[in-house]
Amino acid sequence: MVGTSGWQYQDWRGRLYPQKLPVRLWLEHYAGTFATVEVNNAFYRLPERSTFEQWRERTPDDFVVAVKMSRYLTHVKRLRDPAEPVRRFLSRADGLGDKLGPVLVQLPPTLKGDPRALAKTLELFPRHVDVVVEPRHPTWFTDETRAVLERHGAALCWADRKGRPLDPRWQTADFGYIRMHEGRAAPWPRYGRAALKTCLDLAGRFPRTYVFFNNDPGGAAVEDATALAAMARRRGVEVSRTPAVR
Repeated sequence: MVGTSGWQYQDWRGRLYPQKLPVRLWLEHYAGTFATVEVNNAFYRLPERSTFEQWRERTPDDFVVAVKMSRYLTHVKRLRDPAEPVRRFLSRADGLGDKLGPVLVQLPPTLKGDPRALAKTLELFPRHVDVVVEPRHPTWFTDETRAVLERHGAALCWADRKGRPLDPRWQTADFGYIRMHEGRAAPWPRYGRAALKTCLDLAGRFPRTYVFFNNDPGGAAVEDATALAAMARRRGVEVSRTPAVR
């Protein structure tokens, strides 16, 4: 599945959204052109359950919402005493019902590797919830961390910035999760054809993969997601819906 990290960007007006379309209808328009989105605002302020329920009601049956875990667990508690933060998060995100996709646990760049703490966190998620972990300190990338991810069926996020991998390409789950943060092509922060081809090759390593473009300025994320999907279709690869190529 291919989508973007968020949908509420003013400079997408006239690109993805018609000029006169009210902001309150942007989600419906987005969900009509993409089949998945990564919600980042839950990281900064966890929405009430009613908000997740509204997202479920306002989107098509096949829509999938990936949700970034609240920073309270990762950046405030720093994985200590995870039971309450995880319980609270799930009690709200469950409002999405079967539209709840992967939960992204992004760790702060200053948090050093602690596989035991990660294991205690992952064991709190029910098996039917796909969990993705995005470590950002190099001390996480050890055999012990990899074993924890594999034991819990959690995916290691494959993040990219300027065409360079930010982590090892471990396959620890039966699905993949790729985040494209910033490309090197013009206009900035677009991704070039070679980088998109590499992304598509990586996605093909899994039976199912989520690819989210987080390079939102100027509508770059929309353009790159559309280009990647078009490239996949030319290869005969099944891909979720994206806007028509312009």
